[in-house]
This record gives sequence, C-alpha cells and structure tokens, in this order.
Amino acid sequence: MDDTTAGASPPSEPNLESFSLPGWDNTVPVTHDSGITQSQILNFRGFDTWQKTLQSSLKRQKFSDHEFNADPYELKSIEIQSYDLVGRLEALPHQKRPLFIKLRAKVENAKGEDIPAVVFLRGGSVAVLIIVRPTDSLDERYVIMTEQARIPAGSLSFMEIPAGMIDPKDDSFGGTAARELEEEVGLKLKEQDLINMTELALKGHETEESLQNAMYPSPGGCDEFISIYLWEKEMDRMQIDGLRGKLGGERSEREHIRIRLLNYEKLLQVGARDGKTLAAWSLYEYLKRTRQIK
Repeated sequence: MDDTTAGASPPSEPNLESFSLPGWDNTVPVTHDSGITQSQILNFRGFDTWQKTLQSSLKRQKFSDHEFNADPYELKSIEIQSYDLVGRLEALPHQKRPLFIKLRAKVENAKGEDIPAVVFLRGGSVAVLIIVRPTDSLDERYVIMTEQARIPAGSLSFMEIPAGMIDPKDDSFGGTAARELEEEVGLKLKEQDLINMTELALKGHETEESLQNAMYPSPGGCDEFISIYLWEKEMDRMQIDGLRGKLGGERSEREHIRIRLLNYEKLLQVGARDGKTLAAWSLYEYLKRTRQIK
C-alpha cells in the first residue's frame, strides 16, 4: 500500500538561489537553497579561509615553472549541498551561523579536465598536548587526556588530547587553545604559556601556497587544519592527583568530559586512535630531539 496521504502534493523542490563570489577575476556562481543566506555563507570563517586559500593557489599557475601553467585550472562554480546552522533556540534560521558546510566545487581547465572537489568545511581547530611533572619527581611525566562521547566515531568514551574548533569571536589560535584548556580541563593559563609546535616545526619550511602553519588531517575531503600546542609544567603532586577523573566541558554546549591522567610512556598505547595525539607526540619528540624546546 502506498504510504502517501491521498491527495497530498509531492514534496516541493527547494528554492535555489545564486550569487557571484566576490573578489574573483572570473565569475564564480555560488548556488544554495533558501535555508541559508549569502551573508551566512560569506561570513562563515571556514568558507572565507578556504576560498581565499584556493584563489591564492590558482593564481600561482601563472608562473612558468608551475605544473599546471600550460593548462591552468579555474574555479567555475560552487554548489552548497548541505549545512548545519547553530544559534539560540529561539533564533530564526537567518540569525544563526553555519557550523559546517558541505559543497561541490567545479575546478576545471580549458580541456575540460577537472579536479575532484567535494569539500566538507568546518574551519580551523586547535589541540594541546599537556604534560605535567610532579615537583617531587621531575623524571615522571603525565599527559592530560580527555574522555568523551564522539558519536561520529561511534564511541561513547573516546580518548584524545584536549581540542576544539576556532570560535568566530577568538582573536588568535593561541587564545582558542587557552580557552579550550579552561573549558575542558579547568586549567587557567595565559596564551604566552603555550608553545605552537606546528608553527615551530614548520619555521623556515613555509609553502609557496597560502596554507596555514598547521596540520591538515584529511585534505582529500575536509578543509580542517589543526594548530597543535604544548603546555608543559611542573605541578604539585596533590594538584596533579586532583585532576584524575575530574569532570570538565561546557554544559551549555552539551559537553560531558572526564579528565584522564596517562603516563607519558603509555601515550601511544592509549592515544594512537586519535590523529591529534599522534601528531602532537611526533612534534614533541622531534622538537625535543632537535633541542627547539627544552
């Protein structure tokens, strides 16, 4: 039996709208449905950073030694396929801001050759490797981890180093990292207490493209870049023990986080599933070995 209601009209197609992407030499139409506005798209930091980075990279094709100089690619169009908006419960859709945007970009050369370009935009993030040493035994090292539900991974107790997305109101990546430590772990510190390990490791090895001095965990499908910081301090043993099993996270953001203390020597055994932990450990060991950090 047909489960549609008798006499009911078929679902209507969404109303599509379009605008030209500003700041480009060629016309780049951006198509989207009426549930999200041009302003929301253009003001989304993830979209803005992505399109400016891509524009800068495409412009480099004019140089004779560029691989694509003979048949340069152009951004022809963008189709916004889906999005998630966040804001106050009582806010209307146009008053909210995008959290994620999924789009399909058409990047093609004069021969009709294209580059796969389905993009999940979420913007930048930060992660912090926190290492604490008891003042009565400085040879001991403990890493502060967070355990929380990560439904995209199918987990209710995923272990990882503290991390968070860059908020639109944050002035700097270091400020974001300091805020995340206070929210997730309850540790208050100044931005200058943090060492940006990704930036330090990449110093003198910058790319000619306008990429961030950060780690890109999945560049084949996502724009996310992660700046990885270090906070290493000596602490009273009682203060360290007081962190074990502590609850953290912002309840207003429905975060339920439990703090775990892990012996540094066992970090990879427990944290190897988390790409941020692997990257942070690798950076820390490299910077220690090359004596760029004490």
